[in-house]
Amino acid sequence: MLEFMRAYTAKHTITEESDKEDATAAAEEDDEEDAAATQSSRTSAKRKADTVQTESSTQKASRTIAGMLRKSPEEVIELRHSKDPSQAALNAGCFKRTSEDKDRVDEHWADFFFANAIPFNVTRSRAFEIALESTEQYGPGYIPPTIHSLRLPLLAKSKKKTNGLRAKHEMAWQEYGCTLMSDGWNDGRTRHLVNFLANSPARTFFIDSVNISSLVANKELLADLLEKKINDIGRDYVVQICTDNGANYKAAGRLLIERIPTLWWTPCAAHCLNLMLGSICKLKQFSECIAYGKRVTTFIYRHTKILDEMRVKTNGKELVRAGATRFATNFLNLQSLHKHRQALKELFVSDVWHSNQKLSTSPVGQTIQEDILSITFWNSVETCMKISLPLLRVLRIVDGDERPAMPKVMVAMDFAKEKIKGAIDDKPNLLKKVIKIVEDRWESQMGVKLYGAALFLNPNRFFDLKAKPENARYCQRPRHMFNEVLLHMEPNDDKASLISRLADDYERGEGECFSSKLAIRDRTRKSPLLWWGAYGGLAYELQYLAKHIVSLCASASGCERNWSAFQNIHSKKRNRLEFLRLNDMCFVQYNRKNDDRFQKLREEGSKGTRSDPLVLEDLDWDNEWVDHNAQPVYEGADITWGQVDEAVGASEGPLRNFRSRGSGSQLGATIHYSRSRVETQVEEEEEAAPEVELEDYSTSEDDQGGNEGEDDGRGNGNYDDDLCYYDE
Repeated sequence: MLEFMRAYTAKHTITEESDKEDATAAAEEDDEEDAAATQSSRTSAKRKADTVQTESSTQKASRTIAGMLRKSPEEVIELRHSKDPSQAALNAGCFKRTSEDKDRVDEHWADFFFANAIPFNVTRSRAFEIALESTEQYGPGYIPPTIHSLRLPLLAKSKKKTNGLRAKHEMAWQEYGCTLMSDGWNDGRTRHLVNFLANSPARTFFIDSVNISSLVANKELLADLLEKKINDIGRDYVVQICTDNGANYKAAGRLLIERIPTLWWTPCAAHCLNLMLGSICKLKQFSECIAYGKRVTTFIYRHTKILDEMRVKTNGKELVRAGATRFATNFLNLQSLHKHRQALKELFVSDVWHSNQKLSTSPVGQTIQEDILSITFWNSVETCMKISLPLLRVLRIVDGDERPAMPKVMVAMDFAKEKIKGAIDDKPNLLKKVIKIVEDRWESQMGVKLYGAALFLNPNRFFDLKAKPENARYCQRPRHMFNEVLLHMEPNDDKASLISRLADDYERGEGECFSSKLAIRDRTRKSPLLWWGAYGGLAYELQYLAKHIVSLCASASGCERNWSAFQNIHSKKRNRLEFLRLNDMCFVQYNRKNDDRFQKLREEGSKGTRSDPLVLEDLDWDNEWVDHNAQPVYEGADITWGQVDEAVGASEGPLRNFRSRGSGSQLGATIHYSRSRVETQVEEEEEAAPEVELEDYSTSEDDQGGNEGEDDGRGNGNYDDDLCYYDE
């Protein structure tokens, strides 16, 4: 209130002074007119213009005072989200609002959301809050924009405003360098689009997308497009380009390196890991288990009564369903089954299951029950999890965008190899096949020296490895890679020699900046990027190079998220959008959502909580000493799940080939799902995995209310292609 009175007094003081100035000016004008009655019309026009200018300046001063009394909508929302607001809104107590008024407004907004099928999480958007605050400040009588205004002038203004966010990214590009990411995609109108994004510690910024439907996406075209974007960003700022592992992108990367010798081309690590998991899925020991896991999930989700009971047993949790192209989801499906194994076992021995005679007595139902109650099946699931979880952890590291992944990739991959070796060391033949797949994929596609250089410049990991004598030979490899990266990125021999000497001081912990107690202590407390910013100042040349390496990303996952934005905008109902308007809308949505996404992290600063894939609990194996088959069926029961398996002969059913491999010809069940019938065929098992055809089918006998399973055209039971890491 005191500040309001001060502002009110200042307003009237300025108004009175302006009135006096106007009266004085008017008197002077009268004197001038009396003294010079014959003044030319030009002078008179000039005097009128001065009078108009004086009036407009007075109005401008009045608007400035109003601005002092009221914050902008952006400032109001930022103050509202701050943990320690210093001052409430000035007009908070000026109007008394009843609960009935609030309820009426809430109902109107709810009607708007419900009638237009707007997702409820839109209310979490800051843009939504700012729009409401701006409307409130405008006052009554606001008329919303028309369709034409949204399509043309307002979209252009929003794009121009969003483009202002680039200045913040350009500052990061100058200090840390950046990664230019690119990927191709076909939209709903079969247009071939290529998008370009730049990643740095300031997060990912969507630059542009290009329609090349009428062109051939060969190496020359892709190289020309990438070079154009590199020139737009700045040749000195782009450290690497990251694309998928397609042959045309590989050739374009080699062509660009010839044009720009200091540039690096890095294939997408997430794509490589996905292909690696796909190759492992084809091994017979894993393909069988994955096929049975898909069969169980498909069966449950195609029968609503069983699905409803499963949700009761799992407290509303869902199973992760495998996708057609995302091979990681095959293992995530098994992980989800294993996580809910107790609930699934209880489901298939419950009264709800046995009371459904149509399903529980059918060949398919009995096969699914045997799968769930079989100890052999769950043992095979655990084997798949032991192999896949270390690789999934690496996938989470390279797929994240909160922290630079480059300094962690090499050591994480080596750690994954050791975990895999320890998990199946009792199966040498299987171990040999898995390690060969991992090494062939990783060395042939991801043999990038930047990974080793980033590990060398990561004080958190490098000095921990160096402290162990058994790692002495291993630690020489990152230093060798750093030397090659140095020669590649620094053409000046004298400067390269200076950086090499500074790297010697860093490796030995010598020199004024690297030998301080604080620098040594913070090796494990700070991120590599913050550590080099805090302690590498006296070795500026090495610090500059280190910042440009440890700040890099390792995958082009930002492109995948960008395609999601395209798909949300370019839906079936809006597939006639012009490409330029589609590009502008995606530019605004992606960059603004990405900026809002990290707004909270910027506000919290060092106190904020960031996810760390290295300690992700869902990817930790905690079953080394627990025998779940020895647990009772329910609390206080005398019978265990192992005894249930033995009683019903579950492990002697369709999964007996898991434990009897190599003992001669075995019988494997091949389940054929069809709309007209459910039949079980017994065939002699060959070297290939048993075929599990998941064709579209429904069993109207199960649910008389029309329980027809939906199919997405692939026979996977309406599976999602999106890579999902968590149960929903």
